[in-house]
Amino acid sequence: MIEYTDLSQPIYKRLKEMIRNGELKQGEKIIQEKIAEELGVSRTPLMKALLALENEYLVESIPRRGMYLRVLDYKEIIDIYVCREALEGMAARLLANRKDASSIKQLKACFTPFLNKERIDMNAYAEADEKFHSLLIKLTGNAPLDNIYFFSNIHDKVVGHGLVRTPDETLQEHFKIIDAIEGGNPDKAEKLVREHINKSKELLINQYKNQKSE
Repeated sequence: MIEYTDLSQPIYKRLKEMIRNGELKQGEKIIQEKIAEELGVSRTPLMKALLALENEYLVESIPRRGMYLRVLDYKEIIDIYVCREALEGMAARLLANRKDASSIKQLKACFTPFLNKERIDMNAYAEADEKFHSLLIKLTGNAPLDNIYFFSNIHDKVVGHGLVRTPDETLQEHFKIIDAIEGGNPDKAEKLVREHINKSKELLINQYKNQKSE
């Protein structure tokens, strides 16, 4: 049962968890009555949460049929990464130019809990990864950029129900990006972000090619 003043926010978060862990699957119809009963909430905040997910390209409303988990084809997924590469690279450049201590502290806080750990909780890391990439945009304070960036959470919700690459690969990449931002190096910060996202994109492209050749 969910208890909260503004119910739409925890419902939104819970639905994203259900997408991440496979409780809700691509193409599946969202039975609002069932979900409302499971969470112990009314239809109004549930619908508000679903509309937020629709804005993030995770849910789609089909006339006379209802709401479904969106099914992305290969091209759409790659196109999303192309958009993310450009937008997050721009955000890193803006943050590096500003060198705001509070913003840098928030970015570091995403991943410091995973340093020097022999075993990393993949769900916790996936949440930290999502928060980091979202913060890159939000901390710029650039409202138009934030509004454009509606693909921010799609990669780790739809592709593989989690991370495209492992923390072994990405943890130090994240800290190198933060270091470039903290050092006030906009060219390096943008380059590192673009490389970071491009590596995941290329991995997905190779996976798709391998699947086609089988």
